[in-house]
Amino acid sequence: MVERFHPEGRPLPPVPLSPATRAGDFVFVSGQVANLPDGSVYIGDFEREVELTIDNVELVLAAAGARLDQVVKVGAYLSNPLLFAPFNEVYRRRFGDAPPARTTVVVTFGHPDVRVEIDVIAHVG
Repeated sequence: MVERFHPEGRPLPPVPLSPATRAGDFVFVSGQVANLPDGSVYIGDFEREVELTIDNVELVLAAAGARLDQVVKVGAYLSNPLLFAPFNEVYRRRFGDAPPARTTVVVTFGHPDVRVEIDVIAHVG
């Protein structure tokens, strides 16, 4: 059985996707950025942008009945290779001493103010 989830109180994504899909014991979270509750994109300090992005991942995980500590794989996308160090600082704080597997790549985003996007897979079984 496949279920799709959207966090309550948040606007629908402007593109055709489900924020989270649960299939069996796995939750797949679509790429999240530093959207504020009204749907606008946060513009400001990069470390705060990463924090907000991970907060949004947590929000979507919760809508699907999962938690950040159940994440087994992370896809991280950065707009500039110079952002790796500050990204890693926040990532280390949020994921702790036993972080999940991760792939990090540098990409060009469609939105000029987005500098980080994160998608995850969580195991809830």
